[in-house]
Amino acid sequence: MFILVRHRYMADALDVVARSFNINNKLGPKLEAAAEQNAILRIGWTNAGDPVPKNGELGLCPGIPKGAKIRALGTLGSWTASFGKGGMFTIQGDCGSYLGAANNGNIINCERSAGNYAGFAMQSGQISILDGCGDDLGSCMSGGLIVVRGNAGLRVGGGMSGGIIVVDGDIGNDPGAGMTGGKIIVNGRCPNPPEGVVLRPITDSELKDLNKEIDDKNFQIPNDSVCLEPNGDAQLEYNEKIVSSGDLSMIGLVPAGQPKNMHYATCDTVALLGERAESNTPIALPLPIIPILSDGKILSGGKESSKFVESQPFIVESNPRKIDFLSISISNISLSIEALSVCGGVVVDMMNMPSMSAEELDGMLVAIRSLVGLEKPFGFSDGVGRIDTLHKSSAYHNTDLTICMIEDETGTSESASLPLIGRSNKANLENTYTDSGIAIGFSANAEDIAKLRASGLKFVCCSTPSEDYNQISTWLNDIQNHLSQILQRLGLESIDSLSRQNLRALDFETAAVSGLRLSGYERPLPHWFAR
Repeated sequence: MFILVRHRYMADALDVVARSFNINNKLGPKLEAAAEQNAILRIGWTNAGDPVPKNGELGLCPGIPKGAKIRALGTLGSWTASFGKGGMFTIQGDCGSYLGAANNGNIINCERSAGNYAGFAMQSGQISILDGCGDDLGSCMSGGLIVVRGNAGLRVGGGMSGGIIVVDGDIGNDPGAGMTGGKIIVNGRCPNPPEGVVLRPITDSELKDLNKEIDDKNFQIPNDSVCLEPNGDAQLEYNEKIVSSGDLSMIGLVPAGQPKNMHYATCDTVALLGERAESNTPIALPLPIIPILSDGKILSGGKESSKFVESQPFIVESNPRKIDFLSISISNISLSIEALSVCGGVVVDMMNMPSMSAEELDGMLVAIRSLVGLEKPFGFSDGVGRIDTLHKSSAYHNTDLTICMIEDETGTSESASLPLIGRSNKANLENTYTDSGIAIGFSANAEDIAKLRASGLKFVCCSTPSEDYNQISTWLNDIQNHLSQILQRLGLESIDSLSRQNLRALDFETAAVSGLRLSGYERPLPHWFAR
């Protein structure tokens, strides 16, 4: 009975996602034309004007351009009107979590209630909610104005660095937790703020400026409201970062009975990501590695172009090329709207995003993939301490790739991570299209890549040894040459032929944590047979 219910739920969820993509696809070509004509696009009405309210569609209307106006009717899901670029959006009904997330200029009106994280990471624009909202209102916002009539939940303005939040009602505990800038105005019950936040009366000048900015004849902030702002004295204390404990030097590569190839034999090192049965655009990795850089501008800065740099996709946080993956996290989500339209794929850094339900993740993916294009690969990354959750979520949401990050402050070594990832791959990703990779805490060489690929991983992510274009080119060239030499020595023609049969643990400790055959003993240690 449970299985039947689950299947029905999944089918319903897939149907909602499909409907949501369809609406966004139809809206796209109409937005610019509507903006030029000063027309309002309507969602939830027939062509004849009869109301047909929407029910649960999510991720609708991302990246509304300046001048475009949209009005929706019904109850919408999460990530509605996100990634705004200066348009107007009105929902005549309720809205789920992340309303106006990553807003960068939109004017958004919700005529009933909204869920959690309304205005998450917004940079500019205005959001008005007329019947209260959930927790984490204005979380991590850096600018703009949010006005809520009715009550708001816990942690209003948590982690905000700028902007103004106005709540005409009661708010929950921990208001302004972790805020470093901005103001929270409350006309209602306000609990004592946490350390680092001061509570004071609103000034006459603030009141005048705010009422002028809100510009609503039916709503004025009263002079007995209170203001929350950071006091600037409290310092957040961070524990010393815990990193992975080692490298891969205690894992060896051995032939598995194959004779050595001649030095001139051609070896295939290409890995394809996002390759599916249906039509799509997979990304070809000349080497099974996706280097990580903060800024993609570096990749076009060489005096002479390099075939290794020009053809190798990278993971970047800004300025991606058309073959690069854009990494999205709290730090750059509000700035990513332009990059989404030119990148080659998207990786959502779940380790640096709020925890989300399946519905909220669907909403985010609908919004992002409507902007980036359904044909481009996408994936999740998270720490090794959450490997099962990462892989289950990747399988459920049908991602093209999933990246397990070693540097997640658990201290788990690379060798100890391999069996964790392997078991999770088998339990959660078998018979899926999701390619599994790993992000290590050091700059990889050819041997590192060969060892990780032999362990069952499709690709390796790591930082570059420098941020100089020519040095990056030299690094990739060296990996190419040395990887071919390794394959020749092992008697293999393709990187795809590497397997655990080619791996040996070179000391007892590595064999104990990795489950690999101990060199000389030529079998895993006895405690692994019990598994």
